[in-house]
Amino acid sequence: MADLFDTAAASPAAPDTRPGPLADRLRPASLDEVVGQTHLLGEAGALTAMLGGTLPSLILWGPPGVGKTTIARLLADRTGLHFVQISAIFTGVADLRKVFETARNRRANGQGTLLFVDEIHRFNKAQQDGFLPYMEDGTITLVGATTENPSFELNAAVMSRAQVLTLTRLTLRDMELLTQRAEAVLGNKLPLDGPAREALQEMADGDGRALLNLVEQVHGWGATGRVDREMLVTRLQKRAAQYDKSGDSHYNLISALHKSVRGSDPDAALYWLARMLKGGEDPRFLARRVTRMAVEDIGLADPQAQGICLQAWETYERLGSPEGELAIANAVVYLALAPKSNAGYGAYKAAMKGAGQTGSEPPPKHILNAPTKLMKDEGYGAGYAYDHDQADGFSGQNYFPDGMKRPVYYVPVDRGFERELGRRLDWFVEQRAKRGKG
Repeated sequence: MADLFDTAAASPAAPDTRPGPLADRLRPASLDEVVGQTHLLGEAGALTAMLGGTLPSLILWGPPGVGKTTIARLLADRTGLHFVQISAIFTGVADLRKVFETARNRRANGQGTLLFVDEIHRFNKAQQDGFLPYMEDGTITLVGATTENPSFELNAAVMSRAQVLTLTRLTLRDMELLTQRAEAVLGNKLPLDGPAREALQEMADGDGRALLNLVEQVHGWGATGRVDREMLVTRLQKRAAQYDKSGDSHYNLISALHKSVRGSDPDAALYWLARMLKGGEDPRFLARRVTRMAVEDIGLADPQAQGICLQAWETYERLGSPEGELAIANAVVYLALAPKSNAGYGAYKAAMKGAGQTGSEPPPKHILNAPTKLMKDEGYGAGYAYDHDQADGFSGQNYFPDGMKRPVYYVPVDRGFERELGRRLDWFVEQRAKRGKG
């Protein structure tokens, strides 16, 4: 299964007229010809440094079409290892046994094996464990490719024996270089004006293979005049953005939305909200997460924020799509511009920790009810001061377990409504100290 961000040699002297997909004809002959991934393959790249010694087992993690298969094949060429490629989708236990046995025989004859496993995360735990002895004794150098976060999808044992290298989507500059190489192979420039050329590259969404497929389509039109952006978009179906509602992108994008709200950037927050909706995310999930943001990051600095989120959630349930999404968008903008405070969130976590440390300490007897004579005789309720009987409505009594040092959990920020709460809290602390009860 070729994973193209496969590019070809710099500039062929003549057009390549061989039949076959453009992506196949543009495969690089060496690591120097790979487009992108300079953080790995550049002069100071991590992979370049590894090639100075014995190549370790690797996990290549990145989106489709960024060169995982190509890099693995070229690593085998560079290190003199025999290249074997399998896919976790089509390979069973019996197939793996044959691969390992052949690799062992090859090693006995002085030849090492680079085993490239595409979609390695699709192997189950037992299958992944099967690689370990062959990795440890040097029978294979494993290079696994995955689009999913290896921290979640791969066994800890495999992870401890391999280095994870992260590949990134191609930049527009990379896409332009790839387009130029494709034009050299095809023998003529694409009939696109500047904006249309840029739109073509944007449509590929960082995927080199997708770009070359689009280039082939445009080349096949045989257009004699210039094609503008509008005509290009009409003729080509825009590639759907990569988004897996149960995978890594799901968590990355909701994290980006949450942090944009926390960072008081409504434009960025709306962008990530739109990205998730465009990807098919359930608006109810977004409504729930936006409400959580109000509780965690705005809190009591703006007590209305939570209500606005709940109203937006209810509005979506009543209106449905697509009108209901606007209510969620409005809530996102409100949260982004609201004063921020996680004081309540921090106080709750601190109180939970304190409760865990103090075990089963009972409340002080003076705040316990005494519905029976026995309980009264035991001192339940004795000495309780009813706050409403005080002139200022505050008794200042202790409500923590007897003998427990009074902790401080809630520390309000000096923003929004919490500024007023801070003033109230200061008054209570001052009065408690004056009355010698705190």
